[in-house]
Amino acid sequence: MDDPLTGGAAAAAAPAADQGRALARRLAALVAGSEPLLGPVRLVCIDGPAGSGKTTFAALLGAELGAQVVHVDDLLAGWGDLEGVWPRLRDGLLAPLGAGLTGRYRRYDWVAQEFAEVHEVPVAEVLVLEGCGSARRGVDPCAVLKVWVEAPPAERLARGIARDGEAMRAHWLAWAQDEAAHFAAEGTRERADVIVDSGVGAALEP
Repeated sequence: MDDPLTGGAAAAAAPAADQGRALARRLAALVAGSEPLLGPVRLVCIDGPAGSGKTTFAALLGAELGAQVVHVDDLLAGWGDLEGVWPRLRDGLLAPLGAGLTGRYRRYDWVAQEFAEVHEVPVAEVLVLEGCGSARRGVDPCAVLKVWVEAPPAERLARGIARDGEAMRAHWLAWAQDEAAHFAAEGTRERADVIVDSGVGAALEP
């Protein structure tokens, strides 16, 4: 989706809550005015490296749209599953919704390290899909908006360790390598409609 104000992919920074909400309102209006591409559903994908602020921005945009937010982390089979998650997303969620049917997925329990209960995703006007790998090339035919959220690597790592604990540092570093290879192969940032900078000190563009 080209931004109507710029004629191309829009770049903005949204470090503060007020700025993030303003950007979410703007994007929600664009999504609401678009034609659905996933059957009757307008699919919005929010991608970017771990610790960049995707979940926070997805919550803001989901609230503006009144839409369910599905987190890719809930479908991953652990740390090394960035590529393996796609068939579960495609076959369990996107394909049924595209056919006007309820989507389903089993939530992965990161503590027990196994898949747990089944969650249903009903057909709705909008679905927000958030997480690393959500905006891979496979969604191009069915996504009305692809958002890339970023922040400096050191800041993202610090956020992750603060959230998950020092014991997870090795996992975070290995994941960073996996996601960098994935994003390079998929051209995720280059294909995004909107780029959001959540880094400290960033300022929202006019």
